[in-house]
Amino acid sequence: MLTTADFLKYTQWSGIATLVFAALAILAFLFKWGFRYRLVGTTGFMLVLTTGLFALSLFPLSRTVIPGAVKYTLVYDNGSNQTVISLSPKISPEEVEATLLQAASNLYSFGRSGGRDDDKLTIRARTLIHPEPGLTVPLYLGEVKRSLTNREDAQISVEIYPEKFAQLPQSKA
Repeated sequence: MLTTADFLKYTQWSGIATLVFAALAILAFLFKWGFRYRLVGTTGFMLVLTTGLFALSLFPLSRTVIPGAVKYTLVYDNGSNQTVISLSPKISPEEVEATLLQAASNLYSFGRSGGRDDDKLTIRARTLIHPEPGLTVPLYLGEVKRSLTNREDAQISVEIYPEKFAQLPQSKA
């Protein structure tokens, strides 16, 4: 995966290419070359490309990896303070806790907003169980709450529902 240092290097090279195209465009206007307007377009495109690469060099694109976390799927996100992730029914309480902590880190965003009463991002973990044929029931295994305003939140609270794990289907070994 590309890092911010890689994007900064690409920004520098793209900036140099932008300056070269700008110089060529100026020369093309001075000497009235027929393709001078194409060079103006190319210079504008290079300027947009350089700006985009610079923006990517400012913020990391990597995701947090927490040992013990399993793959999850985001099934609901109101864009503000509530999300729901889906997990496999073959999961342990320790894996749920690690996955909730990973999701809390990965789903944090400066663009989220909370209400006056709730300034916490709540992420609930659920799985689907089938108690009888033709019936699917969501089973919530835990939740995590973290600050919407502080990226390095030390007050993250994880709550696991141990009584729900008894309802999970047992593996046929």
